Amino acid sequence: MVPLLVALLFLCLGAEAVDRSNFKTCEQSSFCKRQRELKPGQSPYRALLDTLELSDSRITLQLINDNNKVRLLLELYRLHGNMTRVKINELKPLKPRYEVPDVLITDPPTEPMTLVAQDENGLVLSLGVDEQRVIVSARPFRLDIVEGPTVLLSLNSRGLLTFEHLRPVPQPEGVGKLPSRPPEKTPTYRHRDEQAVKEEEDKPGMWEETFKTHSDSKPNGPSSISLDFSFPGVDHVYGIPEHADTLKLRNTDGGDPYRLYNLDVFQYELHNLMALYGAVPVIISHNTERTMGIFWLNAAETWVDISSSTAGKTVFGKMMDFVQGSSEVPQTDVRWISESGIIDVFVLLGPTPNDVFAQYASLTGTQAFPSLSTLGYHQCRWNYNDKEDVKTVDEGFDKHDIPCDFIWLDIEHTDGKRYFTWDPHKFAQPKEMLQGLMDKKRKMVAIVDPHIKVDSGYNINNEIRSKSFYVKTKDGADYEGWCWPGNSGYPDFTNPEMRAWWASKFAYDQYEGSMENLFIWNDMNEPSVFNGPEVTMHKDALHGSWEHRDVHNIYGLYVQKATSEGLIQRSGGVERPFVLTRAFFAGSQRYGAVWTGDNAAEWGHLKISIPMCLSLGLVGISFCGADVGGFFKHPSTELLVRWYQAGAYQPFFRAHAHLDTPRREPWLFGPDNTALIREAVRQRYALLPFWYQLFYNAYRTGQPVMRALWVEYPKEPATFVIEDEYLLGKDLLVHPVTDEGAKGVTAYLPGKGEIWYDVHTFQKHKGAQNLYIPVTMSSIPVFQRGGSIISRKNRVRRSSTCMENDPYTLYVALSPQGTAEGEIYIDDFHTFNFEKEKQFIHRHLHFSDNTLSSNQTVTYKHSTVVILDCGSVCVLLGCEAQS
Repeated sequence: MVPLLVALLFLCLGAEAVDRSNFKTCEQSSFCKRQRELKPGQSPYRALLDTLELSDSRITLQLINDNNKVRLLLELYRLHGNMTRVKINELKPLKPRYEVPDVLITDPPTEPMTLVAQDENGLVLSLGVDEQRVIVSARPFRLDIVEGPTVLLSLNSRGLLTFEHLRPVPQPEGVGKLPSRPPEKTPTYRHRDEQAVKEEEDKPGMWEETFKTHSDSKPNGPSSISLDFSFPGVDHVYGIPEHADTLKLRNTDGGDPYRLYNLDVFQYELHNLMALYGAVPVIISHNTERTMGIFWLNAAETWVDISSSTAGKTVFGKMMDFVQGSSEVPQTDVRWISESGIIDVFVLLGPTPNDVFAQYASLTGTQAFPSLSTLGYHQCRWNYNDKEDVKTVDEGFDKHDIPCDFIWLDIEHTDGKRYFTWDPHKFAQPKEMLQGLMDKKRKMVAIVDPHIKVDSGYNINNEIRSKSFYVKTKDGADYEGWCWPGNSGYPDFTNPEMRAWWASKFAYDQYEGSMENLFIWNDMNEPSVFNGPEVTMHKDALHGSWEHRDVHNIYGLYVQKATSEGLIQRSGGVERPFVLTRAFFAGSQRYGAVWTGDNAAEWGHLKISIPMCLSLGLVGISFCGADVGGFFKHPSTELLVRWYQAGAYQPFFRAHAHLDTPRREPWLFGPDNTALIREAVRQRYALLPFWYQLFYNAYRTGQPVMRALWVEYPKEPATFVIEDEYLLGKDLLVHPVTDEGAKGVTAYLPGKGEIWYDVHTFQKHKGAQNLYIPVTMSSIPVFQRGGSIISRKNRVRRSSTCMENDPYTLYVALSPQGTAEGEIYIDDFHTFNFEKEKQFIHRHLHFSDNTLSSNQTVTYKHSTVVILDCGSVCVLLGCEAQS
């Protein structure tokens, strides 16, 4: 097996670009191929209106497939906060189908619906908000959400609803059929068209599928689902990360759909719809009148087709009377295709971008509020060699006067890739190393991956095996695959008992050598299996009674959740954790940060980091960044400097590099480039109060920290496709330099009647214009919105902790009316006391008539923090002189 592992490592580490043949296309994914063969047209599904049941919390209605007489159960909920939930499942399946747990933070509160009208053709329900109605058409089944005369959204208007029902395994020719179930218990199967069922069963890949050398046994047979949604009047949709592609989602007609399937993709290609490390099944639609969202709660492999058309060509039935115009009306159609589970979809009705963010946050939670230090600079590579290497790097930041908060250790710090251990020779005294960093007010992150070396001398492996906590094969044995340690087992993180055990391993008396300034990085948690199909786990592996195909995309969330809970528990619930994850799902924002994975030292990868992080922010994950400098390959000096400048203005700021790349600590490229990098990092640290306030607001409201321009300027079409610049909150606009040899950039400054100030020169510019900005290697184009107040700390020290008691400087940028508003937030920067004990200051700042005032909303208990009087800490932008 050793030669096999060597070959696998060569494939993983030595390839110049992703090997597409390792990953399926839609044509190679049998359920995607089957579903895509179904073309828009007359749907076989009919609503049985006489089965309608209406309660205070929901309505239920049966649907029937007239081709095979299989019945489905439709559940419809009106949710608090202007949302609608639609669930569709088999009425009486052969066995339960998987419904995703643990993603919703609570059972969403419902509000009553009223039946407005009903006849033999359909029914109308009132949603109780602004003349909102749900119209259910019976033949074929279709659901429209309307507001007054306007169709907001249609379900199954293209007739692409498909629900592959669970069925008995077909018997070989000559073998007697399995006994049929009693008809009184299974009305779903009465009077079935046996020929239609036989034709379904004859399609390739329904009962077994092979990809390369890997076989998927599919013991439950075909179980895929599909549903289409139409957005009349919309031609801009966003979301469904993670893809290395444009911010605005593309039309997928004639090519593969977007794929959501967490995969370990080495050196991923740009502008490709292939799946990457994470999957958030949320799409946001936007036009000048309204913003809405769709949250498709399904953790199985999912493909998303997007097509653009005109409303008159694809929407039919009586509701067309509500659509104004015909061929000139744009429309975007979105089709979701998942391999298993049920249809469970939330329609977020907005109407504003911030409404959609709040609606989604009410379902899946907000971004975890990070400690201040995690917003500083992180230094990482695979791998720092030993304790002395760490000390030298740490001292290098002091010698070159570059702030740094974290130094990271990759897999080589362990004893033979055994996680929760230290190499006995290179890191023989980890506490001494950690104490040295603590004395500098710095911290460390160590990697803990979710594959466990199969080794009888390794206590972590022995405990997991003895407790039967490993994922199982289809035959019930412990599932094993190849990863960094060699032969590895994979803990079943879907099991809450397993997660509790894992969390307990981070206790200081369990994780030997750990201290309170050691935090955690979860990599390879897609999960990555080097010798598995598509470099991941076999779909017929078992997590308890569920197949891996049902839970695949949520596995990484569970790993980060268990790790985060472990770090909280080790401090007795006092300290905020920090956990970085590569794989993620809807709700992962509650547990820490993500990064964009194994990028490359190329200009294109620097550029793509912006839309990738913007897409994540739109679906709740604000704490995002890309490896500064690129993980693979060796950046030119110019690229490295430009990447530091861009990274300093993105939420998660970490430099990282591959084992085989030359060292690239920021002082290794000559004094001139060291000075440029130092200045970029210092700009980041000066803005830490502002970053901290933005993350506090993200935690409270669900609004993204790093925002696409259209979020704040939703009626300004010029902003809808911009992806080379972005907003931090609503008050800072950043346009990084991402082109080699650039002598200038053109930034769009939004907002007619607004003013934007260059933060470096204080020069002001009018909004609603394209501004050409000459640049040099020292330039980082950043603008502050007129009418805003931003807090900074201009005394930059070696780490954020060293700056905690330094004074704040308020930068007041006046609006054309001579006023400004802002806020400042202060707590102890690292514990949960801001929440548990209400120990914080949150002041809203106002400037008018040459006077700065503040409204104190909550007092910080037992605090020694003082906000100095504006006279000594205020920089005023927009007057004849700045003070």
